[in-house]
Amino acid sequence: MEELANKIVVWIREQVAEAKRQGVLIGLSGGLDSSVVSVLCKRAFPDNTLAVIMPCYSSKSDIEHALAVAREFHISTKTVNLDSPFDSLLEALPGEGYNAETRKLAEANLKPRLRMITLYYLANRLGYLVVGTGNRSEISVGYFTKYGDGGVDILPLGNLVKSQVRELAIHLGIPKEIIWKPPSAGLWVGQTDEGEMGITYEELDRYLIDGEVSEEIKKKIDAMMAGSAHKRATPPIPPL
Repeated sequence: MEELANKIVVWIREQVAEAKRQGVLIGLSGGLDSSVVSVLCKRAFPDNTLAVIMPCYSSKSDIEHALAVAREFHISTKTVNLDSPFDSLLEALPGEGYNAETRKLAEANLKPRLRMITLYYLANRLGYLVVGTGNRSEISVGYFTKYGDGGVDILPLGNLVKSQVRELAIHLGIPKEIIWKPPSAGLWVGQTDEGEMGITYEELDRYLIDGEVSEEIKKKIDAMMAGSAHKRATPPIPPL
């Protein structure tokens, strides 16, 4: 695990150097992935790493976990509360006459998109790269918001499935309460990754690593991959 951590740290430094940036900036949510990425970024750039905590009607425990990681690993933070911008945007956007069934997800996706705007504003001011926290499991099935948490410059965990990220977190010394709490994007109260996807990370990881899952799970994952292909590609351009 230490060898893996060192490889990722070196890679982060190389990406920043190639982009001619000065450091790295991460959205620290208090979850497993963002905690791991923040610690790796701190190793890569001890003096030029900023973790941004962006509550948007977030749970108190998530904020506490984010601050706990920052304290434990001496990571500089900035907190930007997005409650008011979220409310203002909802008030400005049209709501009447649209499909009510899609409202919940459309509104929830505003949160990661507001966070993306915040991260890039600060990154532009500092001359930093925006470091994403997505892992291979989430990326493969499109479990991220397009131009939200998917709007980043680099993805250090992009080749690691969720179980591997957890192993790395244990090695790095991430607090246990963060490692073992149910993964959640914090889109609404009670929301969990596995509940929303309809599969467990264990099933998804097993499929990605060796393909040994039931036919029902395989069909579900294949459908998720196909339906989210647009999220992993640049916008199509007509062959003129």
